Amino acid sequence: QRQLVESGGGLAPAGGSLTLSCLASESIYGMNAMGWYRQAPGKQRELVAEITGVPSFNYGDSVKGRFTISREYSKNTMYLEMNNLIPADTAVYYCFADNGRSTYWGQGTQVTVSS
Repeated sequence: QRQLVESGGGLAPAGGSLTLSCLASESIYGMNAMGWYRQAPGKQRELVAEITGVPSFNYGDSVKGRFTISREYSKNTMYLEMNNLIPADTAVYYCFADNGRSTYWGQGTQVTVSS
């Protein structure tokens, strides 16, 4: 079964940067969609960024212009570069991959932004 493992989370100051990685146990080539969601305490899980189709890049309104999603096929890895972090970015970040038959999720990585 395909597995996804996130890394790169941690503590960052407001205005700082972090880059999350999502390593897949199998090739990510041909995935219908890949991306990141996040969930803050007491809030619903929300889409942060995703790559779909041709490809098409979609971002949540709150992260547009600050976060960048990318992937590296040779390393079976997807990235989320997060810049100009704000305290509202504090959440557990989950990566996902959808091959059209199943959706796979990572275990999550905590990002905490201090004010």
